[in-house]
Amino acid sequence: MAGSEFRIVPAHTVPFADVEAVFGTRGDPATCWCQWFKIPGSDWRESVPELRARLADQVADASTDPGLIAYDGDAPVGWVAIEPRSRLPRLRTSRIVADGSAQPDLDDDGVWALTCFVVPRAHRRRGVAGGLARAAVEHAAAHGARVVEGYAIDPSAKSKASAAELYVGTVSMFVGAGFDVVARPTATRVVMQRRLGG
Repeated sequence: MAGSEFRIVPAHTVPFADVEAVFGTRGDPATCWCQWFKIPGSDWRESVPELRARLADQVADASTDPGLIAYDGDAPVGWVAIEPRSRLPRLRTSRIVADGSAQPDLDDDGVWALTCFVVPRAHRRRGVAGGLARAAVEHAAAHGARVVEGYAIDPSAKSKASAAELYVGTVSMFVGAGFDVVARPTATRVVMQRRLGG
């Protein structure tokens, strides 16, 4: 996709081994497999053993392709989750969304959510996440999105944001991808939005 020094493609077009390489074997990505927003809280604990398989199935189905993969040359260096907000049940109960979204209809398939970035430590601080955010907007627009929404963290509002907290992306990264601030439901969390088309 355009606008990045990285090659960024839909995850269903690459070997799942490349997705696994980005998620790694340790830390939050390797234990969540980008399923947190897809499984209601009451079902989460029982679903943990099958999270990797769930993502593999989602990636294999081009009609439900849940994200994009970034490459630097042949090396997979990042992931972004981007899909219609209506597919993410946990956002229905999120106070961040309820208190901050300017798009209250959670069944509206024209509103897409950019919920998760995974960039392995060796590839951080090189603009991978920013490139993924820009590519995610292009991807959503090409698939009929009218609005792309993100739920960023504002690192300047806390003394130190851990790497685990940054998976949602930062305010400055979203601004760099053309998003506007629409609400600040908490001191550190900011609802960002980019409107597409007319």
